[in-house]
Amino acid sequence: MWDYAGHEPRMNHFFNDAMASDGLLAASAVLSKCKGVFEGFKSVVDVAGGTGTITKVLAKAFPQTEFTVFDLPHVWILHDWSDQDCIKILERCKEAIGKKENGGKIVIMDIIIGNQELDEHQSTETKLFFDMEMMVCLDSQERSEQQWSKLFAHAGFSHYETYHILGLRCLIELFP
Repeated sequence: MWDYAGHEPRMNHFFNDAMASDGLLAASAVLSKCKGVFEGFKSVVDVAGGTGTITKVLAKAFPQTEFTVFDLPHVWILHDWSDQDCIKILERCKEAIGKKENGGKIVIMDIIIGNQELDEHQSTETKLFFDMEMMVCLDSQERSEQQWSKLFAHAGFSHYETYHILGLRCLIELFP
């Protein structure tokens, strides 16, 4: 899919517009429910930030923080990648943020399937639909909390916190 989007400007533009629209809604939910996650940082790098929609909203809320978006315009979040690729991406991010004592952390916004607490608020059927979409389109998957935890451990992280933010999405705060 990413190769196709990279060579087809119309598809790439359509995808980026859809992600930007979704990002505006997600960013407002993050600021209302998890604003403290982003307080006190000197800099934030949004890896897989698409065209920067969420980062722009966060930059307005935290003008003292320097924000950078690192992505290709046609590639998006961790659920798009295999477990092995996610581990590599997370390991690189961990190297970039340094030690826990330096105050670095990774913040992930993604779907967590199979979580009983979340299933009270969300549609299991919709989560499973997204999981099937990831398998068919990208040879990837949506992940349960146990699967995320395993990836984090393999990438060398010590612990994480999850927050239900909006619809299917959770915010995951990941610490070295």
